[in-house]
Amino acid sequence: MANIPELKLGIIAVSRGCFPMALSERRRSAVVKAYGEGIYECPITVENERDAKKAVEDVRKNGVNALVVYLGNFGPETPETLIAEWFGSPVMFAAAAEGDGDLHDGRGDAYCGMLNCSYNLGLRGIRAYIPEYPVGTADEVAEMIRGFEPIARAIVGLKNLKIITFGPRPDDFLACNAPIKALYDLGVAVEENSELDLLVAYNKHKDDPRIPAKQAEMETELGGNNPYAGVLPRLAQYELTLEDWIAEHKGAREYVAIAAKCWPAFQTEFGFVPCYVNSRLTGRGIPVSCEVDIYGALSEYIGACVSLLPTTLLDINNTVPQSLYDKSIKGKHPYKLCETFMGFHCGNTCSSLLKDPHMGYQLIMKRDLEPELPEPDITRGTMEGNIKPGKVTVYRLQSTADTQLKAYVAEGEVIDMDCESFGSIGAFAIPEMARFYRHVLIQKRFPHHAAVAFGEHGAAIFEVLKLLGIADISYNQPASLPYPTENPFGR
Repeated sequence: MANIPELKLGIIAVSRGCFPMALSERRRSAVVKAYGEGIYECPITVENERDAKKAVEDVRKNGVNALVVYLGNFGPETPETLIAEWFGSPVMFAAAAEGDGDLHDGRGDAYCGMLNCSYNLGLRGIRAYIPEYPVGTADEVAEMIRGFEPIARAIVGLKNLKIITFGPRPDDFLACNAPIKALYDLGVAVEENSELDLLVAYNKHKDDPRIPAKQAEMETELGGNNPYAGVLPRLAQYELTLEDWIAEHKGAREYVAIAAKCWPAFQTEFGFVPCYVNSRLTGRGIPVSCEVDIYGALSEYIGACVSLLPTTLLDINNTVPQSLYDKSIKGKHPYKLCETFMGFHCGNTCSSLLKDPHMGYQLIMKRDLEPELPEPDITRGTMEGNIKPGKVTVYRLQSTADTQLKAYVAEGEVIDMDCESFGSIGAFAIPEMARFYRHVLIQKRFPHHAAVAFGEHGAAIFEVLKLLGIADISYNQPASLPYPTENPFGR
């Protein structure tokens, strides 16, 4: 996906003056060998501040945008933490285990050095990634670096991200309205525009000579599942409008996400719903959130960087009816009815994530906007289908009214079943969902939109949120671990 950072990893070894530098260098080379292609081995081993300065200059000159600081022995506390300060985020710290030499001249004491390294990072106010158990052999440290990759990719992306918005948040969806000041704290740029600006740009693309080719792309993707082919010229015109807007407005930023208003005036003025175009851009790594959900777009982008797959934004929408639960879930999956729910949106999910994806129309909007028409017109343009089954991570990063950032992450799965409904929809199952719903989503006042990453990415997303400095990160706690607000006498 073109809108996702390409990671260039580097590794710098550090050495405390009273320990053999050769030990740290030998261990660094062993880590590089275990990791394989794709990591730059800085030749400068850091013992003092001048070394640290030279090493940072060297890795930057070689295009490194994510760094591993490796304690091959105890390590010099000030220089090794200055590396992180001067390089900036993302930086990972790891240390060498003993066992590759004798315990006289071949002992490095990096197990001890990591403690003082962490203490000094705290003194400098530096947020760095430290693995769950950051001390290991060459093979183990190489595996830690692989775990660091998706985390680092998300941090690099966010530092170079612009979120482009169109329109104010809909009045009936104040839950999606949150202050943008916290985005600047994260280093994310925001460009806010009017729907009128977008409409003017769309009208200027009328008769754009690129429309037929773009329409042909859509026809190929839709194949035979396209009962509303007549709306494709409008959708092609709109997609070209957004592509040109991104190219002209991303400025000094490398990556873009979009938060756009999609109702109620959009249909009457543009003549379609934008869901299918949104789904196509999201499939290319450019998340487009519905209802001007800025933090939804931000959340989607984090998941795309972590998973290297399209994400989606869904309403935590409705309960699974008992009849459907009995037919498709009970006895087949280890979930209670209250651990399931329907994740739904009108039609914004990438076709690659859907079973039997097809062009549709927005049923709810048609009731209001064109009830007299036997066939839909301005409400055409959704991408619909049941979401493919498999493991998922449901999560969100959100600002409170007083600009404090909070988040949640929960892993679960989409059940393989027919939801017997419309839109982009799936039956989700999350262990202990009922308690999570009450004591996280309701108690902490999260909005109804949730980002969905496909696969088990909770560990990486959790670490990204920690590196961003989010102090309040919730998850679906097991039954043995009560929430602070949970009534111990509840039945």
